[in-house]
Amino acid sequence: MPKPLTLYLAAPRGFCAGVDRAIKIVEMAIEKWGAPVYVRHEIVHNKFVVDGLRDKGAVFVEELEDCPTDRPVIFSAHGVPKSVPAEAEKRQMIFVDATCPLVSKVHIEAERHSENGLQMVMIGHAGHPETVGTMGQLPAGEVLLVETADDVVMLTPRDPDRLAFITQTTLSVDDTVEIVAALKARFPNIIGPHKEDICYATTNRQEAVKAIAAHADALLVIGAPNSSNSRRLVEVGQKAGCTYSQLVQRAKHIDWDTLAQFDKIGISAGASAPEELINEVVDAFKTRFDVTVEVVETAQENIEFKVPRVLRT
Repeated sequence: MPKPLTLYLAAPRGFCAGVDRAIKIVEMAIEKWGAPVYVRHEIVHNKFVVDGLRDKGAVFVEELEDCPTDRPVIFSAHGVPKSVPAEAEKRQMIFVDATCPLVSKVHIEAERHSENGLQMVMIGHAGHPETVGTMGQLPAGEVLLVETADDVVMLTPRDPDRLAFITQTTLSVDDTVEIVAALKARFPNIIGPHKEDICYATTNRQEAVKAIAAHADALLVIGAPNSSNSRRLVEVGQKAGCTYSQLVQRAKHIDWDTLAQFDKIGISAGASAPEELINEVVDAFKTRFDVTVEVVETAQENIEFKVPRVLRT
């Protein structure tokens, strides 16, 4: 008789509207212009998704110079520095920007503050494509990066009274609160966003994980190791008391021997992980245990973003 096991399934989990839109953009571009269509950087951080699009005719490259000028190129959901579309225009390429609208909102915010003479502080992860893209909206030196509250002490702005801050959209909500507090303590006149930069999907997935962590002995987050929002979910689970919190890409990567000691396991997925992979994991549990699935819902999402006009005509 298999051992009884309760799976707590986080809701919301998996794909967000920005990821959904980015994948749709690649599929529609292949439909419109035929294969191959080039994509600068992984369209979203998930190997399963990228491999699926590659099978349909997408070619993934790291830089624009890796693309021929006679084929369309798509910019990933994470956003790109201003220099990239400028270069594509110079080379007379067809390009489609799949930047998530919530990332674009941060870009616009940074530009607006810069036009008002403010220097920007960005809370984000160095080298992450979204951070690189956002910092690349303004000239070098106009955006100062901080990753932790400790970094705030080291900042040397041009004018401490003429600052504004923005954040990467996929950060831990709780960690960011700490960094913002440090910024405000050191620079009392710093201006923050009207509305939180951390996107609704990141916030919702973190809240659902906190709700699950209260019941579960272990937490599995389905997502890619290079996915910022997926890695934050693991950290949120650990901080909420679920000491065994692990990131897994697929069912085959699960440490079944360790999980056998637990009775209640939480499952969530990063914003770039498809439902298919979540179902695969749940099915893998069902072949090994007598599973009861409980959905823990903390929010409902019904946001949809339009694809660019060039693909709708």
